[in-house]
Amino acid sequence: MKMTQRADAGKKKKSSKQNPNNMNVNILQTDPPTSNLKRKRQKVKRDERKKEAELPARRKWKDDHDDEEDFNDDSPRNSDAERMLQDSDDNDSQSTGSETEYDAEFSQSDEEDVGIDGQPNYEDSVHLSSFNLHLEHNLTKEEIDNQKGSKFIWEVPAIGMSSCKWIGTGENILKDLNSNSFDGLIPRLYEHWMDVYKTSGGKDLNSSMQKIFFSLCSRYRDILHCNKKPFYVKGLEDTSIMDAYIMHSLNHVFKTRDCVKKNDAKLSRAGESAGSDKFRDQGFTRPKVLILLPMASIVYRVVKRLIQLTPSAHKVNVEHMDRFLTKFGSEEGNDENDHDSENKKPQKASKPSDYEVLFGGNNEDDFMIGIKFTRKTIKLFSDFHTSDIIVASALSLVNKIEEAGSNKEKDVDFLSSIEVLIIDHADVIAMQNWYHVHTVIDHLNRLPSKQPGTDVMRIRPWYLDDNARFYRQTIVLGFYSNPDINASFNHQCCNYEGKVKLVCDYKGVLHKVLPEIRQIYERFHVDSIVDADDARFDYFVKKVFPRIKDSDQGGIMIFISSYFEFIRIRNFLKSQNASFCLLGEYTTQSDISRARNWFNEGKRKIMLYTERSHFYHRYKIRGVQNLIMYSLPERKEFFPEILNMLDGSASMACTLMFSSLDKFRLDRIIGTNKAKRMVTAEKSVFVFCH
Repeated sequence: MKMTQRADAGKKKKSSKQNPNNMNVNILQTDPPTSNLKRKRQKVKRDERKKEAELPARRKWKDDHDDEEDFNDDSPRNSDAERMLQDSDDNDSQSTGSETEYDAEFSQSDEEDVGIDGQPNYEDSVHLSSFNLHLEHNLTKEEIDNQKGSKFIWEVPAIGMSSCKWIGTGENILKDLNSNSFDGLIPRLYEHWMDVYKTSGGKDLNSSMQKIFFSLCSRYRDILHCNKKPFYVKGLEDTSIMDAYIMHSLNHVFKTRDCVKKNDAKLSRAGESAGSDKFRDQGFTRPKVLILLPMASIVYRVVKRLIQLTPSAHKVNVEHMDRFLTKFGSEEGNDENDHDSENKKPQKASKPSDYEVLFGGNNEDDFMIGIKFTRKTIKLFSDFHTSDIIVASALSLVNKIEEAGSNKEKDVDFLSSIEVLIIDHADVIAMQNWYHVHTVIDHLNRLPSKQPGTDVMRIRPWYLDDNARFYRQTIVLGFYSNPDINASFNHQCCNYEGKVKLVCDYKGVLHKVLPEIRQIYERFHVDSIVDADDARFDYFVKKVFPRIKDSDQGGIMIFISSYFEFIRIRNFLKSQNASFCLLGEYTTQSDISRARNWFNEGKRKIMLYTERSHFYHRYKIRGVQNLIMYSLPERKEFFPEILNMLDGSASMACTLMFSSLDKFRLDRIIGTNKAKRMVTAEKSVFVFCH
């Protein structure tokens, strides 16, 4: 297991209720609320019919190119819709990069997107889909400035998730969201998706939760979903979220290719160069989707599922599949049939089950693979500049960025035209090094360092204006959130469409603590986030350490979440000539064994133990009698595991330090309601006993 990545670098209205078993709703009987987007589409349809009545029945392409009407409406998007309607053959799509090998056969005629119950939605034609409306919108300086001060102003209960709600900025897109619709999905993708589920005997594809999440993705809002049940918890994953973002990625890529290919054909028939804005359908480079994942074993799961969900006509051949299996699925845990592992006889394991599943496969954290779609082939390990989708670890991309910074012949221009960024298992990446993710996002959508091979007359204006970051959609998924993840979502994701975030109340995990022990929570005062580390250290030095300094008792474990804090406490204990040993993420195996023996035998009074060391090894430390949590763990499941190490001790003590800035962690550990009281109460000491 590589440790490189673990280094902290120095530092709409709620949708109407429906019977889930009654999914075949007759379109003619369905009368969903009319959204602003739908009203725009209806108005444009009326204008389109009026315009068609005034023009000859069979217009030439040049007539479409020359005849343009003003479309006056308060919405800035309607001018975009009007421009799209100029060409009745236009498909729902955007671009690729410098590569022009698009095959005409790839662009099957998708005259309509999927609407209610998977049927073609005639009113939501490809001309007016969210895809086009999003990418064709002309962003104003005022809209850019308004993004900086946007706040979450609406909330809607989350269907299928008790104690959770969606909150968002801008217009409430959930109040009119039809939970019985896969809005904007290309029919051939939807039909294959249905076939895959029927063949595999999986759960009903038409689950409301799955539809709502796909619909959220298709609206091109930034999304933070940090209550996603991971596959390694009890060996089961809520695959509906993964399937939804994979289908959204495929939908975006296929629509992009369809648009570019059809425009190529029109320009070829006209015998002219691209001289109109309606042919600006590309970015600087081809890659449009970037998926960040923490481990190679998870790449295996995602890419294998992506191949399964790709329509058969586009995967007659999957190139370099053997190489993919060798690189990403060669270790135990990645069986050809993932369900087989559930049928195996249970074996006695010294580690928790979630650890065995998460780390049971290929743990490589430095990887990168390009995926390219041609007419009938999926090309794995394609050149990054000519790929459609890039799947990578943040560490690998940071290495590429640093390499490009030191070598002028290298570049990361393949990141310049990313339109959909997906960060899955964000909580696991946070255990590695979230700063890498921060660096990657910061380098997305920059102007390329080298001359792109794309025809400049085909590049969308907002790419040339260096505004691409305002059009990028970012989807962050994880088991939980933390301040670093929130900071990136709030400050680095600036999609002009707005943001949607899932907020949940927690019940806590105190009931999982086995020994009946008095847990003493001590709150220290913090004036600002800048002073938080110093305030925590001062409280420990002045209030907590004096209690153990002169004590004869051994078996004192100090649990520390951050590596920076670990180094600071280590240096302090050295200055006090304290008897201690270390168990951190960089401690060698021989030193770990020695430290555990010394601590258990009483030869060392204090042990420093980090959360990341526990994440990667899940040790069961013997000899713990007095537990001091210098900082609470990020991962809630670690809390009972650490406290249960006290079980069987003759004399047990437990002290936990926290501040008002630790509310996220408190929520997950003791429950949301109790956490609110503890961070606002006048008293600063609280006692729990379970």
